[in-house]
Amino acid sequence: GRRVRSHGRFKTGDIAIARRAFYRLQGPVQRTRVNHMIRFSPVRLIGPDNEQIGVTETPDALRMAQEAGLDLVEIVADSRPPVCKIMDYGKYRYELSKRSKSTKSAGQELKEIRLGRSIKIDKHDVAIRVEQARKFLMAGHKVQITQRFRGREMMHKELGLERLQQICDDLSDIAKIEIAPRWMGRQTSIVLAPSRDKIEAIKQKMSRAEREQAEKELEEAEKARLAALEADESEDDDDDDDIESGEDQGEKRGGKKGKGPADDRARNPVDDEIADLLG
Repeated sequence: GRRVRSHGRFKTGDIAIARRAFYRLQGPVQRTRVNHMIRFSPVRLIGPDNEQIGVTETPDALRMAQEAGLDLVEIVADSRPPVCKIMDYGKYRYELSKRSKSTKSAGQELKEIRLGRSIKIDKHDVAIRVEQARKFLMAGHKVQITQRFRGREMMHKELGLERLQQICDDLSDIAKIEIAPRWMGRQTSIVLAPSRDKIEAIKQKMSRAEREQAEKELEEAEKARLAALEADESEDDDDDDDIESGEDQGEKRGGKKGKGPADDRARNPVDDEIADLLG
């Protein structure tokens, strides 16, 4: 029988079949037809200065393009006859590429907001991050909110998940959950996407001054977000060990550990709950 070469677990014939299936799923490749690649005749011709020349036989259109030192480019292939234009094809490709890049840059960005380095984060700090997320969502960006855990906090993941759910509820008037909470090491994150209909309804009610103020606040929120990320990454990952060693030294120097000024301050209820659970 026919010999078939093998590449590991796959045979050459299997690879060829898989490759054909892949390209079949991609659909037909759209290419811009230029000059002699244009087979259809006649064509509806547009001149180099955007003047309407009209329906022209393709050989005549090619001759006109060559005399002008330009190319005949098919710009609308689906119409009958197809629409072609006499132009510089290299410049046309450059303009298309530049337009595509500007469209991508104006599209959605994923903004990450971290809820500190622990689930022990003050409610006021959470509220600030929720406001940042709201500004990014109103501007059309997706937002990834990350909750990090330290030490024994991993035994009480539900506290971090409850906080993420509360944030989702607070932003439900303009956003929807795109990616549910997922875990990566000692952190979990959720991705929110803007709800365009709800946001457009809110923007229509805003005055021009309010829109300008919203744009200014968006810039400030981005600066604050980047500053928080830089500060978070520059902190030492072993802060807990340093704190514990400091407490041990205090106990050695003073015998019993007395109450300090921080112990007299009113604690956040969330911190009390976390402290009770973590022992």
